[in-house]
Amino acid sequence: MDEKTKTEIEAAAWRKLVGHFQKRTDVQNIELMNLAGFCRNCMAKWYRGAANERGIDIDYEQAREVIYGMPYDEWKTTFQHKATPEQLEKFNALGKDEITE
Repeated sequence: MDEKTKTEIEAAAWRKLVGHFQKRTDVQNIELMNLAGFCRNCMAKWYRGAANERGIDIDYEQAREVIYGMPYDEWKTTFQHKATPEQLEKFNALGKDEITE
């Protein structure tokens, strides 16, 4: 497979993942962090980093809007639930090497 095709496939998979998380507003970021070590905010940081590496100036809030499909404050108000004590305990027990940024 040539690099152009590989990049196109990877980009399509990324778009599918972002779209999936935009639809699955029931899945909380803390659940993602506890299970996978990353969340929507991590994805926004990756997006911003990739843009910045290419000389495109995107700030964190702009990147989060791309990932969330709306301004973060709107998503947070509409969909974010308060973390349970169990979720917080599990999150706080994660080691730095288990969290991707």
